Amino acid sequence: MNKSESIAEISKALAKFQEEVKQPLKDADNPFFKSKYVPLENVVEAISDYGPKNGLSFVQWPKNDETGRVGVATILMHTSGEFIEFDAVFMKADKETAQGAGALITYLKRYSLSAIYGITSDEDDDGNNSSGNNKEKPEQPKQDAISQKQVGLIKVKAMEFAKLRNRKVDEVYAKLSISDVTKLTKDQANKAIKTLESWISGAKGGSNADTKTES
Repeated sequence: MNKSESIAEISKALAKFQEEVKQPLKDADNPFFKSKYVPLENVVEAISDYGPKNGLSFVQWPKNDETGRVGVATILMHTSGEFIEFDAVFMKADKETAQGAGALITYLKRYSLSAIYGITSDEDDDGNNSSGNNKEKPEQPKQDAISQKQVGLIKVKAMEFAKLRNRKVDEVYAKLSISDVTKLTKDQANKAIKTLESWISGAKGGSNADTKTES
């Protein structure tokens, strides 16, 4: 942090600002955390309503560090000439694109201004968001869902039978009434495996057992 030799006047002005400012409404949705927050434009609007009359203004600019992270630096200024330059806040963008960097810059601007001016821009969640406790949990597979081992076994046996009967694998799946192996339940997968094993055994023994429709 860098600051002017004295920050007496800027401190008085900031205290007066925080006494007068009306906290902006949290009217933007965060679908990831299912919460509300104050968008950047509303934060700036609240500052613009009460900052200038107290002699306060600010400047923000984007930065990058040596690791490629995106950052935002902020300087708080007062008409007396006093200033406080805050250390830049850096984060890694979720997506390494212009849009990803732009979204992160907006995010950092909002958080920096909110922290400096004392604006509550997010719902208080007792630290759950920062700890990751509020993140949507990945969808858990159903207990009766097919396993990767079963998927692999069906594919191997379907290919083996197709080769024995000189057929296409898709024809074998069609005969088993399977459109997508990964969508089968465990019971359906076990039944398909047993059917394929029976067909393979019959094919190797010269039987035409597979001519019967198995489902």
